[in-house]
Amino acid sequence: MAAQFGRRLCKGAVTTAVAAAAVAALSASQAPGVTADDNGRSTAADAQPSPDATAGDSGATGNSPYYTDLPPLNTPSPAPTDGTSTSTPVESEAGIPATVLAAYKKAAAELQESKPGCNLPWQLLAAIGQVESGQARGGRVDADGTTTSKILGPQLDGNGFALIKDTDNGAYDGDSAYDSAVGPMQFIPSTWAWAGRDGNGDGVKDPNNVYDAALAAGHYLCRNGWDLSDSGDLDRAILSYNRSQAYLNTVLSWLEYYRKGTYEVPDGTGTIPGNRSDGSSGTGGSGGSYSSPSSPSTSNPSKPSTPGSPSPTPPSTTPPPSGTPTPPPPSTPVTPTQSVDHLEDSGTAKLTAMAGDAFTEQISTKAENAAGKGVAKVRIRFTIVGDTDAAFTGGEKVATALTNSSGVATAPALQAGETTGAFTVRAALIGRTVTGPDYTATVTQRVADTLVRTTDTALTCTPGGEFADAVQVKATYNNAVADKVAATATLIKSADDATENDKGPYFKDADGKTVRTLTGLTTDADGLLKLPQLYSDDTTGTFVLRITTAGGATLDVTLTVAAAETSASPSPSPSASS
Repeated sequence: MAAQFGRRLCKGAVTTAVAAAAVAALSASQAPGVTADDNGRSTAADAQPSPDATAGDSGATGNSPYYTDLPPLNTPSPAPTDGTSTSTPVESEAGIPATVLAAYKKAAAELQESKPGCNLPWQLLAAIGQVESGQARGGRVDADGTTTSKILGPQLDGNGFALIKDTDNGAYDGDSAYDSAVGPMQFIPSTWAWAGRDGNGDGVKDPNNVYDAALAAGHYLCRNGWDLSDSGDLDRAILSYNRSQAYLNTVLSWLEYYRKGTYEVPDGTGTIPGNRSDGSSGTGGSGGSYSSPSSPSTSNPSKPSTPGSPSPTPPSTTPPPSGTPTPPPPSTPVTPTQSVDHLEDSGTAKLTAMAGDAFTEQISTKAENAAGKGVAKVRIRFTIVGDTDAAFTGGEKVATALTNSSGVATAPALQAGETTGAFTVRAALIGRTVTGPDYTATVTQRVADTLVRTTDTALTCTPGGEFADAVQVKATYNNAVADKVAATATLIKSADDATENDKGPYFKDADGKTVRTLTGLTTDADGLLKLPQLYSDDTTGTFVLRITTAGGATLDVTLTVAAAETSASPSPSPSASS
């Protein structure tokens, strides 16, 4: 692990030798027929990953190059955003672009629902995203989460890399001869064919979309029954992504770093790594997609001077002649997100629902510019805050929505849980910090408005005996079953006097003692409530059992205690003689 304390993993002969040895060892033990070249790179024949792929294949990326920069040794802390910071970019590497961070958290939340045994932390997706693409080139994505330009790895033509001939007819990487890793999570097309997912719900599985790619990466890491809380399974999952011990160490370093803390930065402002495992300088601080080593450079750096050659002529500092207009500096296009001045409520009605029910109203938030005009195609995040088990449809605590042409974004429907009381839903713009509204939502207790007995059998008992039939009632609300509704049953003195009676029928508690009021009762899933056995003392007469529920439903049940009827003796026959 000592090699990790350097700033670059793949600089120097020692690191290269370690990487080569690791790959060679893995090749020998896990992948017959796969070897490593002098640079420690796979030279396997055509790779065809499958859902059951393990660390012995070319992985999700085809073992493409990756960023080798290690995280700083200091504890992550937010960098000032007021322009006063003197920190170097590397000290701000804990900041993750807003949309990219949202995609990681959304994917991890979905995997927690669909594959809870995997225990996928979103920080692992962030670590792989950092190593594979520098968090989508510092968060250069649009409001839908799609990268502003494709992120392509080098051509996997066997020249220093794995040999993977074209599998997608160039659909994803634009190359009909060989495959290249694609997108912020760097999937090769043949892996994406089965691992691809639609993470943002637009009906398309796009490896260039950070929501789709993050969800796909989560499913890829959670296959084979791996439990990522187990260090062995965690290592196997990461190695299956890129079969290199150096890659594993780099990802684990970032995973540990992000677990210590991270924070959200605006899209497009993330720190981009500078060094890659193929020895190139990556994209530096300006971003841009990878390029194949065989591709011509599109930049035109100044040619350094050589001894004996004339020095380059410095640019003229003479001001232009009087009257000559100075051309304005090129303008930077303002993105929709940058033009948002504030968020405001867009006519959301009162948010109230009974426990267990769906809220009938949905939250609508409008993004406006400084002139008060709606801004379309920006993403709004809605977060549930407070002590509540309410959630958005699908069980999510955080949801995102895109504003329409009027600048309005509508959150998914809210579903109330069993916890009653008020909670908050907070609206925020993804990519920038602007003023946004908070919405108060309230969950009320379950109620019933009607109670009826399920039978009409008379309830009678002899003094000192027990009633043959138990009391059972059904609760409804608006003619629908009222389940899980709280109820109370009390033996009262009369229909006009709700005071608890001190004689007549009674229930028994767990110790066999007389009880005439039962609390904490709840209707079942069918709205039914069956009371315990009723007994009676020696008092005869007519008595009243009153059952009430939350919501005001009330039912009085008549109970009768009377002596058993006896047969009358026959009258003596009149005397024959009178």
